[in-house]
Amino acid sequence: MFDQFQSGEVNRAQEAHWCASGKVLNVGIAGHSLGEQFRTLAMLGGSGGEAIRQEFADSEIDARWIVTETPTRVCTTILDKSTGVTTELVEESRTPTEQALADFEAAYTEESQDADIVVLSGSLPTGVPTDFYSKLLERTICRVVLDIRGPELLEALPHRPFLVKPNREELGKTFGRDLSNDDDAIAAVRQTIEMGADWVVLTDGSRPVIIGFDGGLFRAGPPEGLNVVNPIGCGDCLAAGIAVALQGGRTPINAIRFGIGAAIDNVEQLLPARLNRARVEAVARWVTPERI
Repeated sequence: MFDQFQSGEVNRAQEAHWCASGKVLNVGIAGHSLGEQFRTLAMLGGSGGEAIRQEFADSEIDARWIVTETPTRVCTTILDKSTGVTTELVEESRTPTEQALADFEAAYTEESQDADIVVLSGSLPTGVPTDFYSKLLERTICRVVLDIRGPELLEALPHRPFLVKPNREELGKTFGRDLSNDDDAIAAVRQTIEMGADWVVLTDGSRPVIIGFDGGLFRAGPPEGLNVVNPIGCGDCLAAGIAVALQGGRTPINAIRFGIGAAIDNVEQLLPARLNRARVEAVARWVTPERI
């Protein structure tokens, strides 16, 4: 975190933190912090992977790791306090070995058999076939929350995932068109439902989300006056919050309200996905979906 970040200059950080993060890890951390029985399944490798494993163990977060020779990537978030701008430096993920992929598929098959709900999240590493998620869905018997995009999403939709949670830019790239206009975004939500999703939650940064299902469309926004600290991981917390609430027996609409509460709590924290359930519940009560 910098008081003022200047490109091309020597910048001294006001604060620096290393923490386990990334889409899958954020979902697991958020689910754990919300008090639900969650198990994270992910590949880990190298010194970064070992640091993640140790942090999860120290925090008593349930996880099953597929140890691989491929080093886990490290990404850097730069927060500029003077502008409120967040910059993300993302290391390109490396291609996992065929053995690691096979081990992951076997572990997923085993874990998903006992699950009430599964969250599949994140872009596939370079070199992994685009039908990877589709193959996982073939062997999944419980409800699935999908936070994926592009060809992976298109190939997964025929398996009728319970809920799909892309952001507006991702869904636009998936369908190859601009969704900056609300009418176009709504049309894309309807198309996603027609292609197989039961529910769609379309996010767009701090703007209201668009919620779609075969019974209609809703719009739901965050309350005003948010203290934005770090937006990284908000979508992951939304997905985790929805899964936690569905697991707890809430209706889809109320689960989405809870998920929005989780995203709002996240944006006001420095480290991603370290949520406070009481705060999430309080914020969720202020989220009021309105029919479109």
